[in-house]
Parts: sequence; structure tokens; C-alpha cells
Amino acid sequence: MKKWVMTAGAIAGFVGLVPSSTSTGVTSLAQQTRWAGAWTTAAQRATGAAGLSLDPTYFEPNWSEKGFADQTVRQVVRVTAGGTQVRIQLSNQYGGRPLHIASATIARSSAGAAVQSQSMRVLRFDGARTVTIPRGGRASSDAVPLRVRAGEHLTVSMYLSGPTGPATFHYYALATSYRSSGDHASDRQATAFTARSHSWYYLVGVDVRGAGVMSQTVVAFGDSITDGAFSTVDLDNRYPDVLADLLGRGRHAVAVVNEGIFGNRLLNDSRCFGNSALSRFHRDVLDRPEVGTLIVLEGINDIWMSDANGFSCLEPNPTVSAEQMIAAYRALIDGAHRRGIRVIGATLLPYGGFASYSHRGEAVRQVLNSWIRDTHTFDAVIDFDAVVRDPAHPDRMLPTFDSGDHLHPNDRGYEVMAEAAFSVLSRGPQR
Repeated sequence: MKKWVMTAGAIAGFVGLVPSSTSTGVTSLAQQTRWAGAWTTAAQRATGAAGLSLDPTYFEPNWSEKGFADQTVRQVVRVTAGGTQVRIQLSNQYGGRPLHIASATIARSSAGAAVQSQSMRVLRFDGARTVTIPRGGRASSDAVPLRVRAGEHLTVSMYLSGPTGPATFHYYALATSYRSSGDHASDRQATAFTARSHSWYYLVGVDVRGAGVMSQTVVAFGDSITDGAFSTVDLDNRYPDVLADLLGRGRHAVAVVNEGIFGNRLLNDSRCFGNSALSRFHRDVLDRPEVGTLIVLEGINDIWMSDANGFSCLEPNPTVSAEQMIAAYRALIDGAHRRGIRVIGATLLPYGGFASYSHRGEAVRQVLNSWIRDTHTFDAVIDFDAVVRDPAHPDRMLPTFDSGDHLHPNDRGYEVMAEAAFSVLSRGPQR
């Protein structure tokens, strides 16, 4: 296992980061050319509510199944690290055909679909203004000069000239994306963008580099609670967003990226809720060279979904035991440790009162939380259960933190989760 050494600043030392500027203010060329993940999302296959009997409380229509043709999709994301150059990451992992991007731009966001005029940058791919991404492939744009601050919103626009077929996307963006007919990737104004969605399409990452940029990031890996379900749209109140803000107040700002997927499970894939944590772990964590710390919050869906029936999205849906889930946690920890990544385990939140709550499931949750807290298998533990539960009813969330479905927190609940995570990162190594 990697030996963890404190550097200047408890947080920077905890996540194993080396700031790209030294205490003397000298920045090497190698340090300036390192890319750091400033924003990410986890890719999913096209999924629509129609025909899948999906609960409209959780699902709304999106553009993934139909895809795009002679349309521009404009997407707004919030970065958690700053720099002087940016690039984007695109995915066609679940596409049924090559994906042709006819033009693409990036700019600082203004109101809605509008952008700040002087900040518009045309994106190129190996020097070309177009790129064709093979089925199942990815593409990175070339670097463009754009001074970006942590916490700033960027707008990425892509003109998709031909029929794309079903789109690789991320369902639960909790941010507004926009669509127009024709090529409006270079528009400064919002006029042409008359259609809206709350999902992200093809865009899976924004990277930054430059003097002062941390070379590593914290990855929040999990399900809908990491994804920010039921937080307020366009306000960036997910717990990883708030954690990034808290970390950004210190001397050594640390980027936090979100690899949560709504409905995700540790052990079983789903056509609606993404590949399981085990099967997507390489793609979303280990294949990222800049990861320093991993926060794992996965498992509550494995528990309650074992008690749910008649839901086609869940197939296969075997009953999952605590022992199977512990084995999955161990596999994630071992894989991360082999890459020198520090792993923080997070206890599972209470779900008493949720529609698929059961005493069997609660017993499994208690076993898992005891294992996470007491075995010291993780490098550190964030006890989310302890900070959100109702002391009078420990299997339930405090009403002040409950979104109303008794499974997902509200904005205040995500805030206290972020504060708990920040407290653990601020204390430094615990093993």
C-alpha cells in the first residue's frame, strides 16, 4: 500500500496532491502541462421513460433514444478547478454507429443558453474542426487557451450534422441543456436554443491545465445520492459540488469530480441505471491518471432493489447479501490501492419510510455500515449515516434533510454530507 505523507496543507497531503507551483513560486514546464479533471460525468446508454414503466417522479423525457440530426446541443457544466487551458472529453461508448461532430465550441456561460462573447473558443481535434468518434470510442479535443476559475460555469456546444442514432448520455444531470435546429455552435446568444433537457449528451469531461493547477483530483463515486438526485436543478447543490467549494477555500484548492449514476448498483448492470460499480470502475476511476482520492458511496440500491419486483430496468435482480457487497467493496479498494489511490468509504444513508424499505434490507445496511466503520479496510471513513439519521428513528433520515421520498437528501442534506466529507479530508490520514 502507498505510504501517505503529509505535505503543506492537511488537505493537499491527505489526497496525495502536489501543487503545480512550489513554495518558491517556481513552476516547471512538466507541471504546467499536466491535465487535471475539472468536471466529469459517468456515461450511460440511451434510456427513455416511455415503454419502461419508469416512475415519473424520478424520470422525465430526454433526447437520448432519438438522438440528434442537423441540431446543435449546448450544455452547461460547472468546473471545480481552474487553469489557463481547457479541453473536453467526448464519449460514443454506447453509440450504435460512428459519431460525427461537425463543429464544437467552448465558452464561459452567461444567462441560460447565452455565453460571454469574448470567451468563445472553437474546439479542434488533432487540428481539425470536425471529428468522427468510432462506435464505442472516445475523443479529446485539442487544448485551447481560456482562463478558467474554480466554480465557474462553462458552455460546450456541438453541432451534430447527420443522424446520430441513440446517444451516449448521462440522465440525471440536474442542469439544463439546450438544443437548436441547424449549426449554432458559435452563437453567442440564446435565441436559437428553444428546446431544453435535464441530461448531458456525449460530453463526459472537461480538463484544465496551467500554473497552479493540482495534478490530481478527488473522485466521488456512487449512485443517485452522489449524482445529487432531488437537489435543485441548476444550483449545483450535489454533495460533491459543495465539497469542492469547501476545499476551494483553503490554500490548496482540490478538484472534485462526480462519477455518480442514478440507480447505480455495486453488483448488477442495468439498461436504465448504468453499468455496475464493479464493471465501470476502470473506466470512471482507474483509467483516470490524475485521481488521488476516491470516495465510495454505493450499495443502497443493491439493498432496496432486491425487494422490488416487476421493474424491467432492474433485470437481472437477484437478492444481494452483505457478504457479496463486502467482497465488491474489497475489490474496489484493492484495485484503487494498486494505483496508489487513497480510498474513503462512506456509510449508507438510512432509508426507512422509502417505498421499498424492508427489515431484511435494513439488517443488511446495518451489517455493511458496521463493516465500513469498524474493520479499517478503507483508508478513512465518512459516516454519512450518522450525520443525517434521525436519533429517535435511526432507520430514517431526519425530516430536515429528507427530500420527501425518504431515500434521497434535499439540498440541506447534501450540504451536511459535504461538511462531513470535508471534515474527514481536513483531518488527514487516519490509517
